Amino acid sequence: MPLEDDFCDIIKKARMGQAWSVADVARMAGLPDGDLTALERGARPPDRSEVQALAKALGLRPGPLEQIAIEKWEPVAQQSMAWVERIRGSINGYGVQGYVVHDGGEALLIDTAYNAPAMIEFLSRRQLRLMGICLTHGHADHADGIDQILNYCQAPVYLGTEDIDLLSWRPPAAQMKTPEQGQTIAVGRLRVQCLTTPGHTPGGICYRVDAGSEHVCFVGDTLFAGSIGRSNPSTLYQTHLRSVRTRVLELSPEYQLLPGHGPATTVREELGHNPFVSIH
Repeated sequence: MPLEDDFCDIIKKARMGQAWSVADVARMAGLPDGDLTALERGARPPDRSEVQALAKALGLRPGPLEQIAIEKWEPVAQQSMAWVERIRGSINGYGVQGYVVHDGGEALLIDTAYNAPAMIEFLSRRQLRLMGICLTHGHADHADGIDQILNYCQAPVYLGTEDIDLLSWRPPAAQMKTPEQGQTIAVGRLRVQCLTTPGHTPGGICYRVDAGSEHVCFVGDTLFAGSIGRSNPSTLYQTHLRSVRTRVLELSPEYQLLPGHGPATTVREELGHNPFVSIH
């Protein structure tokens, strides 16, 4: 699976997150405005000197940015786990993925993948009891379809309070649960721990699971392999970086990171290859 973000996505996210214009960044990087516009649009590949100049201007790590832009780095493929099912969906052709965590006949959904029928089909086929819907954030590609799922089986819905207004359909208040930092949700013998990670949205949540020697964090759009999601609004950019650096990437290096878009990665891979990881 290709990276969710390429070089042009990364530099545009970093520029917009800092509320800088094309002219601002072009001046700091010593590039003509037109060259930066072409690079952000993916109209041509950058050379190594341009990558280094833009990394410095934007506060990104130059080595990882070069690896993505020039060397075409991709994360090492991750092994699937018997207790995690990935569900794929599409919104207007844009791929999205959610997950089912299951054990002992019980299940938790991590986002809806914009594909409630597939989620319901998996629960039905495996005869799993739904214990909850854990939303990483309230955007439609991750949350739409909860009405269909709850019509199939009633369960609590976990979502950061600040994201409730993003939902296109809101469950009854009694079903809405606000995840707190460190809170755990049981599914069979497993315990899913909530990590508050605002940035992509104000109420973003990641969900961490430890199952013997297997360690996973479902990161939604907080982090992509080699990148991060877009900060919404852009004023959350610095908050977003703190969430990535102090919540997600403070986990042990062996943790698999399962995002809402693009390939799985690990903490170890991101510490070595993500341009947004702290350069200090």
